[in-house]
Amino acid sequence: MSSALIVAAAGQGRRMKSKLNKQYLKLAGRPLLTYSLTAALEAACFTQIIVVVTPGEEELFHRDVLLPFFPGQKLQVVAGGKERQDSVRNGLAALTAEITYVCVHDGARPLAEASLFKECLQTAQAKGAAIAAVPVKDTIKIVDEQRKIVQTPPRGQLWAAQTPQVFRRDWLELAHQRAHREGFQGTDDASLLERYGYPVQIIEAGYDNLKITTPEDLLLAEAILRRRSNAAGNRL
Repeated sequence: MSSALIVAAAGQGRRMKSKLNKQYLKLAGRPLLTYSLTAALEAACFTQIIVVVTPGEEELFHRDVLLPFFPGQKLQVVAGGKERQDSVRNGLAALTAEITYVCVHDGARPLAEASLFKECLQTAQAKGAAIAAVPVKDTIKIVDEQRKIVQTPPRGQLWAAQTPQVFRRDWLELAHQRAHREGFQGTDDASLLERYGYPVQIIEAGYDNLKITTPEDLLLAEAILRRRSNAAGNRL
């Protein structure tokens, strides 16, 4: 069974307060996007890797990411769409015929480790679909338009979805096709499969698999990288 990785890296990241796409901001001296690509290559379980970039930033990707950090690697670059869902659909259109499982990962989640990619893929191969997630730590409130609380769902049933997310190719393509026809925009790829009745399995990930959304997230990510580096040094 051949599998592919689609890295969604076409977001603008306006909350980062930077003119530069956050995928190319420096994290410990390297562009953010290089970390998840390094982990995916280390996992050695993908026969095709597609990076979906903002239209017009293809040359930027080659100059700042591909050539200095992955020379000789066969990373395919695809232009993204208006929304994240459109970008993933563009990535799906670039898949080769033999691919049977597709992993979708946010380029703005640089701290996903190789072991998580492999675990999600293995579970999806057994169950059909699997996503990384963590139990919610806070009490969640559902509110109305006036921000009045209307419900407090049981925290034990709530998980915060992350990426990587891995799916059978046929399930993912059909879900995207139906959502496109209906004009439905999901918050992630798993939400599309849920909408159309496909079962999705949860893989418990770590809270350090954070998504870089604000400048403060970059500082936290750097602290996590230092902790990992120190832990690796202590094991040697």
